[in-house]
Amino acid sequence: MTKNTTKNQKQKSSHTPMMQQYLGLKAENPEILLFYRMGDFYELFYDDAKRASQLLDISLTKRGASAGEPIPMAGVPFHAVEGYLAKLVQLGESVAICEQVGDPATSKGPVERKVVRIVTPGTVSDEALLSERVDNLIAAIYQHKGKFGYSSLDITSGRFMLSEPQTEEAMLAELQRTNPKELLFPEDLESVRLFEMRNGNRRRPSWEFELSTAKQQLNQQFGTKDLIGFGVENSELGLCAAGCLIQYVKDTQRTALPHIRSLTIDRQDHSVILDAATRRNLELTQNLAGGTDNTLAEVLDYSATPMGSRMLKRWLHQPTRDLEVINQRLDAIGELIDTGLAQQLSPTLKLIGDVERILARLALRSARPRDLARLRNALQMLPEVESTINEVSAHKLQQLRDDAKPIDALCQLLEQAIIENPPVVIRDGGVIAPGYNQELDQWRDLANGATEYLNKLESDERERHGIDTLKVGYNAVHGFYIQVSRGQSHLVPPHYVRRQTLKNAERYIIPELKEHEDKVLNSKSKALAAEKKLWDELFDLLLPHLAALQSMSDAIAQLDVLQNLAERAETLEYCRPSLHQDIGISIKNGRHPVVEQVLDAPFIANPVELAPERKMLIITGPNMGGKSTYMRQTALISLMAHIGSYVPAQSATMGTLDRIFTRIGASDDLASGRSTFMVEMTETANILHNATQHSLVLMDEIGRGTSTYDGLSLAWASAQWLASQINALTLFATHYFELTELPNQINGLANVHLDAVEHGDEIAFMHAVQEGAASKSYGLAVAALAGVPKAVIKQARQKLNLLEQLSNGDPKASSSHGSVDIANQLSLIPEPSEVEQAIADIDPDELTPRQALEELYRLKKLI
Repeated sequence: MTKNTTKNQKQKSSHTPMMQQYLGLKAENPEILLFYRMGDFYELFYDDAKRASQLLDISLTKRGASAGEPIPMAGVPFHAVEGYLAKLVQLGESVAICEQVGDPATSKGPVERKVVRIVTPGTVSDEALLSERVDNLIAAIYQHKGKFGYSSLDITSGRFMLSEPQTEEAMLAELQRTNPKELLFPEDLESVRLFEMRNGNRRRPSWEFELSTAKQQLNQQFGTKDLIGFGVENSELGLCAAGCLIQYVKDTQRTALPHIRSLTIDRQDHSVILDAATRRNLELTQNLAGGTDNTLAEVLDYSATPMGSRMLKRWLHQPTRDLEVINQRLDAIGELIDTGLAQQLSPTLKLIGDVERILARLALRSARPRDLARLRNALQMLPEVESTINEVSAHKLQQLRDDAKPIDALCQLLEQAIIENPPVVIRDGGVIAPGYNQELDQWRDLANGATEYLNKLESDERERHGIDTLKVGYNAVHGFYIQVSRGQSHLVPPHYVRRQTLKNAERYIIPELKEHEDKVLNSKSKALAAEKKLWDELFDLLLPHLAALQSMSDAIAQLDVLQNLAERAETLEYCRPSLHQDIGISIKNGRHPVVEQVLDAPFIANPVELAPERKMLIITGPNMGGKSTYMRQTALISLMAHIGSYVPAQSATMGTLDRIFTRIGASDDLASGRSTFMVEMTETANILHNATQHSLVLMDEIGRGTSTYDGLSLAWASAQWLASQINALTLFATHYFELTELPNQINGLANVHLDAVEHGDEIAFMHAVQEGAASKSYGLAVAALAGVPKAVIKQARQKLNLLEQLSNGDPKASSSHGSVDIANQLSLIPEPSEVEQAIADIDPDELTPRQALEELYRLKKLI
């Protein structure tokens, strides 16, 4: 035994028995806060108490002394613990919940306690701790030779996925899409920078990611011999992440996880891939400021159920290229609109609520009485859903109707078992309905005082002793009693024992009533024990039907998303898009789904025509003229079409896309030491490497973060590469007017511009897209609108006139400026210098050594 161990044991033994127990449990959970149950409070001690007092803004006190030192302490009442846990989980903290498991009556010393569960940000299932309309995921990441394994789990639905991103860029996109609340990573992971700015990161030992351990853990979870049936057997990096993840969840939940029944590989083959920058720029579910206002989800999400809302957001973040899936959804939405069924379905679905998360709590055996009451209410609504969509013809709706069929046996079971409005928790009973179990009813009758017996005793005693004021009663302090008025107390027989004296009456007890009282008090605890046993058995009766319930829940969520999209299409005047395999996008009178909701004035709709013979539009026009809006609306309409939604346009026809890229605006990433221009170029590089002829690319103001010539050259070269090498469908917005020459040099390009009209010093933006290049930039007019002082604008106008004269080769202007050839400077590609020309003319193989030396001297002179 080492000196340190002996010292620690001596230190521990100098504490009180209670604190010894606490320190033992804390040693098992050193990294996280320990909520230690003492009576009606969860207490925290020492460093935990100091941290919790700051995080939760609760009082830090001291209690007694242990090992000769006062103990810092903070506590929260057990009945209000959810609120405190919610706050800690939002801050990315984890909490070990330690309960009394021993019987105080039989315990010598402190009652036995143990950690019954660990609440972590990614594994919470309690209703009070979760955002209702957002997925709550836990994920694990693994890296080997530059490639990644990634696995995510939604413990509230059992959705367990893995993927294998091949690059850091793809890994970043996955993190952005799934946005896990908690992320597990091995201690030796190289690419920590991918997520170091996030909350809820958990470093785990490397051995938890071993492949053999992972397969063993997963087979044990699914009750299988191998993973071939799930199609994930060869995804070794993904399995390493999934194995660590399932082990962590088991460790924290301390219970079986029967609702996690399969592991699905998340393939990108059928998805429209969106990188992290594109998700951010298109503001799908989160705006650039980090909020949810003015996002696509805010406009589209009027779902009746929280689980429908979460599913819609998953669709938005993972559009599909599968034409069959898309058209089935569009057919369903079309029928819901034409028949008016969307309006009928919504109120019924609202009453069904969030079955998905109730089922997770059922699987974890942490469901509360009101969860099962809500499940019963949901099951009661299924016949109405079935009758509403009974006559549908769309294949998707027929499929969902069959998957959401009423489950009469379970509905009947819950109707018989649970009272109409149960209490919040099972602790004090009163949950199981009368008539469900004969034994429980008998104990309850006794516990409620068996009124028939008491009435008979009262009438018998009155007659026997001739005391007409005699009453039998009960109160919580003194138990059962016989009460006689003061005026008749002289008639009381000798065997009545006085129990209490009141102002106008006396209360007595007799052996027969005392015996009944003991039986009643005993029956209360018997009734409660019987009820808790029946409650546990109810879980056993429901859990075998978990798969059917999950299938029903998924069907209801899909039905909710479709009726929601049907309502949005009708309300916002969207049209049905047409998708095919050919390359191209043709949108007539397209609108930006979010901007049109925010504007007070009518939105100006615009067309988009992209095809193999017109694959790139060079977009010019003034700042604030609507270039970015026009580009974003094209991407959003395309994305909405690929989730099977109607779109904001008069008509829309497009080929399926494999990826959508956006390079719109940029900000400094100072934390990683990257300037605006570096961010811009990184995003541009990603597009130029990964775009294909089936991609939609939005490029806005490339090269603005550097000098005019560098920027112009980069913009020109990028546009040329996209058009000639990649052949992607591209919207290329720019302020470099020189780029409007590109369509004259490369086939398949066209100029369009956003119009503006000047009246003197004022400018009116028309927001209408016109064919051809813009005539000017209107930069000074926009500066004036922004409030730049008039004197500065006037001076800028003079300078602009001068520069324009110079660029047009005006000799007067050039003579006043030292004959600098500005026209030549402003040309698109500068002429080669004399030195460069001389080097280009030299053929080294034709030169003798002497001639080579002479050329070298000549070049040196030229420099």
